[in-house]
Amino acid sequence: MKIAIIGGGPGGYVAALKAARLGAQVVLVEKEYIGGTCLNTGCIPTKVLLNSTDIYHQLKNEAGALGLEMDNLKVNWKELLARKELVATQLVEGVKNLLRVGGIEVVEGVARLISGKSLQVDLEGGGSKRIDFDRAIVATGSKPIVIPIPGHDLEGVITSREAMSLEEIPKSLCIIGGGVIGVEFANIYSNLGTEVTIIEMLPGLVSNMDGEIVQCLEDALVESGVKIHKSTKVLQMEKVDGGLVVTADKGNEPIRISAEKVLMATGRKPAGDDLGLEEVGVKVERGAIQVDRLFKTDVDSIYAIGDCTGGVQLAHVASASGLMVADLIMGERMAMDFRTIPYAVYTKPELAAVGMTEEEAVEKGYGVKVGRFPMYGNGKAVITGDVRGIVKIVAEEKTGEVLGVHIAGTTATELIAAAALAIRLEATVDELLTTVYAHPTVGESIHEAAESVFGKAIHLP
Repeated sequence: MKIAIIGGGPGGYVAALKAARLGAQVVLVEKEYIGGTCLNTGCIPTKVLLNSTDIYHQLKNEAGALGLEMDNLKVNWKELLARKELVATQLVEGVKNLLRVGGIEVVEGVARLISGKSLQVDLEGGGSKRIDFDRAIVATGSKPIVIPIPGHDLEGVITSREAMSLEEIPKSLCIIGGGVIGVEFANIYSNLGTEVTIIEMLPGLVSNMDGEIVQCLEDALVESGVKIHKSTKVLQMEKVDGGLVVTADKGNEPIRISAEKVLMATGRKPAGDDLGLEEVGVKVERGAIQVDRLFKTDVDSIYAIGDCTGGVQLAHVASASGLMVADLIMGERMAMDFRTIPYAVYTKPELAAVGMTEEEAVEKGYGVKVGRFPMYGNGKAVITGDVRGIVKIVAEEKTGEVLGVHIAGTTATELIAAAALAIRLEATVDELLTTVYAHPTVGESIHEAAESVFGKAIHLP
């Protein structure tokens, strides 16, 4: 079986490794860099910046309370950026080595399908190469959405990619968009002392997550000095006295925000342009490749996974889809359980969620019981001094089945794996209660929240 994969991000390279392990002859075509946006300019680099700036912020503001004395603590921005590059490079080189060891041919260039059985690559060094295949997997990811607001092309208006490599820490930053990307960069730069303003068109930040846990983050951002304007529409950006001024409409009340830089964090869209998809019979709607539940397109030999399909734009979803498709092509059968997709925001407090929100469960007709436990009641959270947050469990009233878990607080993005497994195994609240948790751990808060579902929490007054 010969498989051609277009795109070397977390969907494409994982599919390549899995297919090769199962005996396929695999060719992986990548036009820019192995590891895709996630490893090079997205997930990994941003988390390096979040981690370092969080440590800096905590030591600067809480060292005394932790029993530490700090003299002359400061940020070496160039070294921090160098560490970000080092971590990304280390992980990318690890992936490249896995591809080499796996016997996967990597072709650098821009691919275009010319039939349901072949593609052509315009090689990076010049010339072209034809690749024939039995099956193809398109995994071209996504790219930033740049809304054509007047002034969006001015110098100093940047995307997330540029925001990770600025020559200097800006004194002020206006972020247009209060989704995951927007709040993570607000956290990074506010930690560094930048005056940050978020403008969000919707009524709330990170609108795809439970409002109660998002409120914990919003409170923390405001406390750190971030100004937040919700239900606000940006009208224009303009250059004024060497800086930028953003004009916006907040409920028919015009506001003007001055900033050194403006970050367009207005989401991402599928990246599947100029692949020859429609010419070979693959259906594309609004830039998104259309697939069935097994990720097959209208052409039997061509599959598509990850962000380019317009579905859930998360690296771990792309990877899971890549594993599934590789198995399917090679004669295995593995179905994804979309109920267990975790969502994570790596701010302080961290946000994480899996399953249904309370509102979604009610809309679907479930009788719902909800349990909550605040992080300030958790021993490990008190030890770390990071007590902002809550664990919220949504359960079916009659059976006690866990429908959703939503966490704000320290290590939330780690804890959510246990919650995803609980939902995958159709666990009940009683099964969470009869599981023994190590002490002291933040994980005990899940047990306490489970107790509170039916009013049995003993560590709540």
